[in-house]
Amino acid sequence: LGKREPGIYGHKTLADIENECRQLGDTLGMECRFAQSNHEGELVTLIQQATGETDAIILNAGAYTHTSIALYDALSNYDGLSVEVHISNVHARETFRHKSILTPIVTGVIAGFGSHSYLAAMHAVSSMMADS
Repeated sequence: LGKREPGIYGHKTLADIENECRQLGDTLGMECRFAQSNHEGELVTLIQQATGETDAIILNAGAYTHTSIALYDALSNYDGLSVEVHISNVHARETFRHKSILTPIVTGVIAGFGSHSYLAAMHAVSSMMADS
């Protein structure tokens, strides 16, 4: 982030987004943990480890959104809230990005608001947890 296609993904780095999320987490009384990997199996392991340990997962699976049955299976067994996040509006992009394997099993989807998509997901999780 910050270097790849800034016209689509913006100029903020992953560290910038993490800092914004931590600040919002402090305001909302949420503890945030962050992980990033280019390896599908590592992401599966992180989701499996989160089960019973976290209340929610906010996930930007990138290209795995459209291809990963392994992530689908891991999220299917996750016992908390799950939000699929996209920085860009995937529905306004290439046709192959319109279909998400993950959408049917996540709690909700937020897309197209740039890095603010993560903050919107945090607000949604906070509100849903307060309602339960």
